[in-house]
Amino acid sequence: MRFKFSMSPLSAILRSQKRLRRSFEKAMPQFRLPEAPKVAKPRAPRSVLVQVPAFGSNPGRLRMLEYVPPVRREPHTLVVVLHGCLQTAEDYHRGSGWSRLARDKGFVLLYPEQTEANNRNLCFNWFRPSMVARDRGELMSIRQMIEHSVERHGISRNRIFIQGLSAGGAMANAMLVTYPDLFAAGQVVGALPYGAARDAMSALSVMKSGSRRGRQEWGELARAASGQIEGVPPAVSIWQGRADRVVSPLNAEALLSQWLDLHGLEEDAGERETGPQGTSLIWRDTGGTMLLEYRLIEGLEHGLPVIARHASHKRQPYMLEGAIGAPQKFFELFIRPREAATKQKPINSPRSKPHSRQS
Repeated sequence: MRFKFSMSPLSAILRSQKRLRRSFEKAMPQFRLPEAPKVAKPRAPRSVLVQVPAFGSNPGRLRMLEYVPPVRREPHTLVVVLHGCLQTAEDYHRGSGWSRLARDKGFVLLYPEQTEANNRNLCFNWFRPSMVARDRGELMSIRQMIEHSVERHGISRNRIFIQGLSAGGAMANAMLVTYPDLFAAGQVVGALPYGAARDAMSALSVMKSGSRRGRQEWGELARAASGQIEGVPPAVSIWQGRADRVVSPLNAEALLSQWLDLHGLEEDAGERETGPQGTSLIWRDTGGTMLLEYRLIEGLEHGLPVIARHASHKRQPYMLEGAIGAPQKFFELFIRPREAATKQKPINSPRSKPHSRQS
């Protein structure tokens, strides 16, 4: 059976006009009618990383890159992002979704980047004591980068956050432990606790099998690193995949023990939330502010959970697309809720009242 489609009167008129125009231009080319100018489609501004060559003595010999959005919003916020092994800052920036978040929400991104001269696999050296000691090595380089960004961009002192994946997550945790007064909150993904290893061999062992220490011992390792700084520790979000074959989920349990001890929280005080992506445990203070999140994701392998629509078209290493994104959740649960509190406080005021760190 054939279907006949009748042409509407308007369509017939338009086609007739096009035929007359072509006939006129062919007969009298000197009177060719000008075409309407083409209007370029507006493009979203590119989220380009810029290297900052001079930011301090840089004892860890790292590179500093940053992204500053076209429009920054109050309160001025800084998010430090640490990539994993076999990744670069550019890989992480393009694949994680942080670039779009920073552009849309108006905050600055700082990317410390490892070099092959320091580690041929581009891993941050979280397992070397000389690299994760306060005011030494790679930790000191990252601290100098943060201070440089704070001064250049007028960042609020209580609006500094940090996130890292794998080796970058272990280094982010080392920063949170060693400089607890510097950060409002941090997120560590597929990572390990501070003090879990002392060299490359022990690092490989603990990544595979975990390290058996008690809660108090994990806490003491962290307190010794910070120089016994008083005050409330930063809020921390711990993410781990149950199917991770690179970093054992036992390390996430040790991370939880370390931060429970630092916050003086009891494990059974956590609120359990269960969803399609696994189980979360959440601890809050008396005012309802989230202090600690522990999230295990079913079926997740080693990598950063990212929302597919937030990722770039080209797949980046260790970026695992799915229904949940770690950067987006970190922003929603830890960064955005602290905006109102920041607006009510002077920029250089302490973040919170003192809190005893129980063992």
